[in-house]
Amino acid sequence: MAETSHATRQAVLYCPYCAEETLFPLEAGGWECRSCMRAFSVTFLGLSSRGHSGGASGTSRQESA
Repeated sequence: MAETSHATRQAVLYCPYCAEETLFPLEAGGWECRSCMRAFSVTFLGLSSRGHSGGASGTSRQESA
């Protein structure tokens, strides 16, 4: 059974959609913004290594002339 306790997660400081701070935890997990009426969740994907250059942000594009 997955744990849904709010004590095991870090509080979100502001809404990623409207930037307001009127956030309240949802019982099923996630957060509710009472300013813009959106519900969202934040997921931890893992740690990235400093030497890793994968993904769009870490690659350099070379233009051909």
